[in-house]
Amino acid sequence: MRVLSRQVFAKRSISTLTWIVWAFCGQRAFAVEMPKADRHIVVVVWDGMRPDFLSQENTPALWKLANEGVVFRNHHAVYPSATNVNGTALVTGVYPGHSGLIANHDYRPEIDSKHSIDVEIPKVVEKGDELSGGKYISFPTIAEIVQRAGGRTAIATAKTVGLLLDRHVDPSRGKNCVTLFAGESRPRDALSQIVEAFGPFPPFGQFARGDKWTTKAITEILWKDGVPTFSLLWLGEPDLTQHGSAPGAQTALAAIKSSDENLAAVLSALDRQRARATTDVFVVSDHGFSTIERSVDLRKILNDAGFAAKTKFNDPPKAGEILLVGNGGSVLFYVMQHDAAVTHRLVEFLQQSDFAGVIFTKQPMQGTFGLEQAKVDSQYAPDVVMAFRWNDSKNRFGVRGMIDADWQRAAGKGTHATLSRFDMHNMLIATGPDFRRGQIDDLPTGNIDLAPTILRILGITPPQKLDGRVLSEALVKLDPATAGLKPETKTIEATKDFPPGTWRQSLQISRVGSTEYLDEGNGAFVPEKQSN
Repeated sequence: MRVLSRQVFAKRSISTLTWIVWAFCGQRAFAVEMPKADRHIVVVVWDGMRPDFLSQENTPALWKLANEGVVFRNHHAVYPSATNVNGTALVTGVYPGHSGLIANHDYRPEIDSKHSIDVEIPKVVEKGDELSGGKYISFPTIAEIVQRAGGRTAIATAKTVGLLLDRHVDPSRGKNCVTLFAGESRPRDALSQIVEAFGPFPPFGQFARGDKWTTKAITEILWKDGVPTFSLLWLGEPDLTQHGSAPGAQTALAAIKSSDENLAAVLSALDRQRARATTDVFVVSDHGFSTIERSVDLRKILNDAGFAAKTKFNDPPKAGEILLVGNGGSVLFYVMQHDAAVTHRLVEFLQQSDFAGVIFTKQPMQGTFGLEQAKVDSQYAPDVVMAFRWNDSKNRFGVRGMIDADWQRAAGKGTHATLSRFDMHNMLIATGPDFRRGQIDDLPTGNIDLAPTILRILGITPPQKLDGRVLSEALVKLDPATAGLKPETKTIEATKDFPPGTWRQSLQISRVGSTEYLDEGNGAFVPEKQSN
């Protein structure tokens, strides 16, 4: 009988154990494939970039790139169309309700019982992971999966969203893997060499400088020893400037040009590294953008109507009180102790208002859609979610897309997070050795499709089933199983009659295979005279 050495036995035992874990846990076991050694992925996010501002004049570098690769002309954000929600969707490939991160701001009493939280700030993320056993975001991100498969990653973001993209940086798992976000880093000591080279991250308000600092950090420091398997650069522009002005303003157009210059710097760095021929580049925005037609003070409106509406609690919450959590173009309503009578009265009040667009509820109610239809149902979901109403009229700069929004920004300023087509449709362009050249893809696509597509290119099997699909129609190597993909589009409606009129809301949904995309949604209360 042959006797195995301890080393051989140990290796075979580990191999056998890995196989057993995979066999019993199926897709829940982490992928064990090594990423393709001859392939790099670079994702560049232009925060808040509307696809209709892509032009040879506004964005010469991106224009050239678009002509070299694939333009996805029917691309979608997930709802709510906001940064942290879509950043998480981009890197997990799942809907917000499955990742657990359903809004930029929500209410988790186990983290803070008196205030809403900013979901991406370090103390919240760390507390969330502590309470959930590391499952603050329920699905692993691209960076985590690539690192566990032995690849190197680099995340650099000019906004705080970066921590959500790779919050578990583990030097023992991925050597020299770094997450950089708005002047902070994980590991924490990774920041010192960047500050030494470029000085501290610029103060808030100097948005173009912050983007340039972040671009230089990834291209000159994090790529110093070669381009990693997976890199992501998140530019804060034009989002930050559009919030202070509006889409189409001269300052917003200048912010778009700034992002284009940073993209050009990324492409030049790839050329210097002689990595262009082995790198697939995705340029995507997290969401679209609109202009505020009217700023709505919901707290005052609800309190005047007899509700106990608050934006924070000074005392322990009481049954029936409503915590309003504003997210720009959408509002989350948390009814304390899930008081059914108050929730019912709240929904009926919103249905008869002149600002509600689409209403989603945790419990079934006439004239609403369920949270699952918005893809935001989770254990942390509120009792009611409302997207504000929108229209396609023009702002003062001639740009279409006007919305009502919460009280946090004034009329005339820019914001997003509604179900407006101008918020829900965003930009995606992809080019490189794995993509077809000079193509336009008119199939519905979405932010949730990036993760499965990137992992497919790298030859890594996702550890769990994803909601997004592989964008196979745009790849050089077409998958025969997906040949002739045809989209389906449907519109669902919900109504409720009141003595003075009727509430009507609708939601348009596109579908490719099993993946659904929310196109747009809106609603209105129609007085009886007009409804007849």
